[in-house]
Amino acid sequence: MKRREFVNKSFKAGAITAASLSLGKFPNLFAFTPDDFDLVAIKGGEPHTMFDQAIDSIGGMKSFVKKGNTVVVKPNIGWDVVPERAANTNPLLVKRIVEHCFEAGAKDVYVFDHTCDDWNSCYSSSGIERAVKDAGGKIVPGNSERYYEEISVSEGKRLTKAKVHELILESDVFVNVPILKSHSSAELTISMKNLMGIVWDRRYWHRNDLHQCIADFTSYRKPDLNVIDAYYVMRKNGPRGVSKADVVTMKSQIISSDIVAADAAAAKLFGLEPMEIDYMKIANDMNLGEIDLNKLNINRIIL
Repeated sequence: MKRREFVNKSFKAGAITAASLSLGKFPNLFAFTPDDFDLVAIKGGEPHTMFDQAIDSIGGMKSFVKKGNTVVVKPNIGWDVVPERAANTNPLLVKRIVEHCFEAGAKDVYVFDHTCDDWNSCYSSSGIERAVKDAGGKIVPGNSERYYEEISVSEGKRLTKAKVHELILESDVFVNVPILKSHSSAELTISMKNLMGIVWDRRYWHRNDLHQCIADFTSYRKPDLNVIDAYYVMRKNGPRGVSKADVVTMKSQIISSDIVAADAAAAKLFGLEPMEIDYMKIANDMNLGEIDLNKLNINRIIL
């Protein structure tokens, strides 16, 4: 598969706050320059308004999407629950990302997930189907093996092959849009874990060292952009959750091209150390991204 190279990192400066401001439990990092960010962390607004500010501060969606591109946006749509339960990505965020892609010149924007519950119910209850259609995108199923093609994971240690959804193989740009939440097997599900929704046989991962398989697959196809939804955050009983009592409202969002850095920042926001999450540590050891936030130039915005 042709892999799209990451965009150059000479981004235009956006509206930023002073370097002394902090976001949740993020560590205090060294002062940043206003023209080159590895990661954006924003809090205090609605999902769509936070994305507007965050993406503008790194040059806009046009830094990732070019005129005529085909884009696939992959939220978490795995569960038949309403947005307030925080099991799925917030539909307001998904809608705004699709709109930004078209504004940047995208020809087509596709959205899908290989859901856990019935896919029709998940797409409807999550609010994501309506949001995508309202934005002019195309929401498509991931419920049949016929949509998937087998690929080799050359750097994989436990996962050496997988069947991947054809949209991932054919798209010019891949935008990964997970929600931050607890997970009974992986402890946290964020950007790397969200990639399980683009493969057919997820059960293999659970039977063969889940954490290693998550890192292995990340070595195959890194998204061009990761947008982590932390507006509503499921603190316990993930990935499906039990009730709204499991959820806290954080009104936060993290954006980065570096999937490991994005997950590391989200782990910090959740209150955990990235190196305590096995798949993050493994991904770091495999040199798949930067886990040490102190090495990153972070734009932290508070609305």
